[in-house]
Formats: sequence, structure tokens, C-alpha cells
Amino acid sequence: MEKGKTLNIAGLPWYLCLGACVLVFVAAYSGALTTDVAGALAFGCAVSALLYEFGERLPIWNSYIGGGLLMVFFGTAVLIQFNILPDKYAEAIGEVIQGSPNLLNIFIVFLITGSILSLDRKILLQSFAGYIPAILGGLACAVLFGVIVGAIFGISPTNIIIKYALPIMGGGNGAGAVPLSQIYEGATGEPAASYYSHAIIILTIANVICIIAGGLLNKLGSIKTSLTGDKKTLMRNAGTLAKKDEKVASDTEDLHGAFFLALTAFAVGSLFSKRILPSIAGAQIHAFAYTILFVVILAATGIVPRSVCAGAKRLQTFMIGVFGIPMMVAMGVDFDLMELASALSPVNLIIAVAVVLGAIFGSALVGYLVGFYPIDSAVTAGLCMANRGGSGDIAVLGAADRLDLIAYAQLSSRIGGGIVLVVASVVFSFAL
Repeated sequence: MEKGKTLNIAGLPWYLCLGACVLVFVAAYSGALTTDVAGALAFGCAVSALLYEFGERLPIWNSYIGGGLLMVFFGTAVLIQFNILPDKYAEAIGEVIQGSPNLLNIFIVFLITGSILSLDRKILLQSFAGYIPAILGGLACAVLFGVIVGAIFGISPTNIIIKYALPIMGGGNGAGAVPLSQIYEGATGEPAASYYSHAIIILTIANVICIIAGGLLNKLGSIKTSLTGDKKTLMRNAGTLAKKDEKVASDTEDLHGAFFLALTAFAVGSLFSKRILPSIAGAQIHAFAYTILFVVILAATGIVPRSVCAGAKRLQTFMIGVFGIPMMVAMGVDFDLMELASALSPVNLIIAVAVVLGAIFGSALVGYLVGFYPIDSAVTAGLCMANRGGSGDIAVLGAADRLDLIAYAQLSSRIGGGIVLVVASVVFSFAL
């Protein structure tokens, strides 16, 4: 901080921020604060402001583990575990963000729209064309690394693939572990719950590893700058992918247009995922995958005015800078530390680490071969395949300081997860 300049916390002078936090906590602990959207967000902002500042200043943590965003995530989980936060407000922010009205969807939609519309059309198409190979490279190496380490513990390759690699790389819980367990039941006749109970444990371990790995990859990028770009791009040797929005004026009308266009893209995605083409080759396709495709088509055709594209970028910047931090409180509320502790057997931990490392290595290597920055490819095509889906993507990208790459992360969770379900259908049919 510059000499003579007042310390700011959450965008306010420290004394105003602390005063605001005290007032919110008094309202919450007295039971006066509402549990609607306004009350839940007020509570989330107060909790996140203090935890974020602590994480940004804690030595080692701020440089190697993930800084403020990751402190909000884990700090909230610890406060919940020890019953320090009032239950009804913790549940309220979790419900508002991930339940109903589900502000997480709005957050992701605005990030997707802004990140895609702010890219040059030519580079946009090149990067998306090379992305599927990067996902497949991560999947292949995740399986390979898992099989090699599994052999050390005497676990067969088939069991490693079925019980470790596929659940971890399946795109999360609802889009991965749940349908995988249904495929397992159909192939074996055994209850889906018997597969799911193990899959969710392994996935939980891998999710934590992915979040920490995101922070470590970010640190590596700051040391070896040749391995990464500006944290907003994938393609090497392409200059900046973002359009020069600062040279394009965007007013309130453009923000309105970008707002409406983003929500329209989500509506189109929902229409395709629920009515027109809900599955491909037996794999359910998520609304976000179609949302991304629709926005890519809009960007590729060039029919969206540049001022509206600039407005979409401004909305994205607002969501990342303002809404992204309290959102991590909801992610922490949803994270069960005791579930993680009960699953941390040495074998499970080591194999999960191996699978995640394989995802990092494979996606970084193939990503580099198709013209991507290795670190950014590893974060999006690797770690965002191996985490717990939508909320996991936010946590990983937050730890890696790469929320601008959300569109690619969602492709990993949605399209990549769909690929895994197709692979699982084949593997389960022949191996079980």
C-alpha cells in the first residue's frame, strides 16, 4: 500500500468496511436479517470481505495456495464445521447461489458471454477447434497415471479406470458421478448407490486437489511467464485475444443489450438441452454447452455490435470483481470437511493425486501442441475436467486467477463430461 493511502477492504476504507461487517453480523446473530436474496448477499459479503483480506495477507497461503478467494472457500467451510456462522444464513446464501433463485447460473452465463464476445473471431474459432484434443489428452494421461500408480498398490487397471479415473474426470457430481452410477447399475444390475458412494468420495478428494493445484499453477505462471499468457487467453503467438474494448464506447443501452443477449443465450441452451437435442450418443448435454455454442456462433458471424460486445465484457468484469468473492462463501457452505476427512485414506489420496496430475500433464502437453499456453490449458482442459463441475470450476478458476476462461472450463465440465459418459458406457459394458 502506498504511503499515506488509506487501506481499502472490499472496495471501502477499512473503517467503513469493518463497520459494515459489524452491522451485518449484529443483524444476523440477532436474527433480524432476512434470509432472502438481499439478506443472504449481505451476509455473504460481510463474511467474504474479512476472509478474503486475511487470505491475501497470510504468508505462503497468499503466494502458493490460492490467496483470498481460496481462503473464503476453505474459511467458510471451517466456520460452518465449528458452528460459528448462524445456520439459517449459511443455508440462505447456499440456497440463493446454488438452489433457488440460483445466482450461480447468472454468474456463469455473464462470464461465458463476456469472455467469448470479447475475443477476436479468428482466434476464437482456432482456440475452440484445438480444445477438444486438449481435453482428450488430459483424459488419456489421467487414466495412464492412475493405472501406473494403481499398479503399485496392486489395483487392476480396470478398477482404476472404473472407480477412480472416470468419476474424477466425469465433469462433476450431477453431470458425472450421478449418471455414471446409473450406467453402472444398468451394466451390472447392482444398486447405483453402491457405485455412487465411492465415486463421490474420490471426486471430493480430487476437487480439493484441483483447487490447490490451480493456485500452484498460478504461482508457476508468475515465475515462468513463458508458460502462460494474460490469464484471459489460451492461444500463444496471437497477441491479445480480447478486442480493444477501451476504444469502443458502451453506454447503459449497450449494457442492457448485453444483459438481454446473455440471458437469451441461456434460454436457447435450455431449449436445446431439454427439448431439441437433450443427448448425443446417450450422453446428456448440459444447457451451458449449448449456451457456449450459441454465443460462439454469434461471435463468429459478427452480427453483434462491438459496443454490445464491450458491454458484455463490462458485465463480465463486474461479475468477476464484485460478485465472484461472496459467491465463494456459498461454495464453502456446500463443502463438507468431515466427508473429506473420512475419505482421506492414503491409497485414495495418492491415486487421486496421480489422476489429477495426469489431467494436468496431458492437457498441458496436447494444449501446447495445438498452440495453447500450457498452464492455461492445464487449468481449463485438465483441472476443470477433474473437479466437481460448475461450482468446482468457479473455485478452481478463482484459485488460478483465471475466471475469464470460464467458457473453456464449462466446455470441460459439460462436453468433456459427456465424452466420459460415452466412454463409461463402453467400458462398463465390456469390463463388468
